[in-house]
Amino acid sequence: MPVKILIFEDNNNLREGLCQLLMLREEFQIVGNYGEARQAKEIVIKCRPDVVLMDIDMPGINGVEAVRQIREYDLTTQIIMLTVFDDNSHVFDALMAGANGYLLKRNVSDRLVLAIQEVLEGGAPMSPSIARLVINQLHVQKPTNQYMLSEREKEILRSLSKGNSFKLIAADLGISFETVRTHIKRIYDKLHVHSQGEAISKALHEKLV
Repeated sequence: MPVKILIFEDNNNLREGLCQLLMLREEFQIVGNYGEARQAKEIVIKCRPDVVLMDIDMPGINGVEAVRQIREYDLTTQIIMLTVFDDNSHVFDALMAGANGYLLKRNVSDRLVLAIQEVLEGGAPMSPSIARLVINQLHVQKPTNQYMLSEREKEILRSLSKGNSFKLIAADLGISFETVRTHIKRIYDKLHVHSQGEAISKALHEKLV
């Protein structure tokens, strides 16, 4: 069964290019593409995509607000932000809103297919410069443990913050995929979040890892 993909991107040429790129792959199905996100929530309800590609800077409402609206209804659809911005505020605003990944448009064609595969495996795909930004933020902050995270949970959260998939985390730590899923669920419960993006953003803002 193909992976259903929904695209919100106001640049017509880029949107068409993304559609053409993804349609070359038999495992993907484009269920819609739109130049604005005013009705993003309603469109997601109608199309029921597996993955949403969301431009962060669009007319009407921006991508971050669109993600917030989608998350009011849907906590399971994977959302990857597409943007020209690589500064702290845009990255963390998007993650806190509930985005699962963050790709810069300048290298999106090279990373998009892999990013979709990663996010479906439970990862948080990011362009290299974005991943570096997140890691630098981790390095400058001192950890705290107000949410009573175990050392294993902090280890997994730290790995998740680097964009690693559940499968890769399991391999790195020598534990099963299901054990990772159990730890992730406990992390979400302790942090009171519902997605990788929210967990990563909260971990960074509150110095948890």
